[in-house]
Parts: sequence; C-alpha cells; structure tokens
Amino acid sequence: MIKTIVKVGNSQGIIFDQSMMELSHLKLGDEMAVSFHTGGSIILTPLRPSIPKEKVSSVIQETMKEYAQTMKKLA
Repeated sequence: MIKTIVKVGNSQGIIFDQSMMELSHLKLGDEMAVSFHTGGSIILTPLRPSIPKEKVSSVIQETMKEYAQTMKKLA
C-alpha cells in the first residue's frame, strides 16, 4: 500500500482511511508506539492494554455456567 504525506494543520501526516483502520483493528484515539530503524523505516505499533487475569477468569466462569449442560454432553 502506498500512502502520501499530506499537510495536517501546521504538521504533516499520513491519512489512515477506513479500510486501513479496519484491517489494523485501530480506532480513533488509539495510542501508537513509534520506532525508527536504520535505513529510514518507521514502525507503528498499537498500544493495546492487556486484559486483567481476573476479567479473563470471570468471563470463563460465566461461560462455563451458561453452557454447563453443553459442556457435560461434550465431555
């Protein structure tokens, strides 16, 4: 994909169109880590908060309760 640097106010930027946002699972307001590499490469990495273990455990427990009968049949 080729993008062009454009003027954005007093700065320059690259516009992420909707399809690019969807493909990269980004949304307005997401934070990005920017790293620079030899040869001029720029890497953008989305900063996604990790899900607390307690939240994961509670969702698993809720799912197990909701589908207890199905789980027994599958066992």
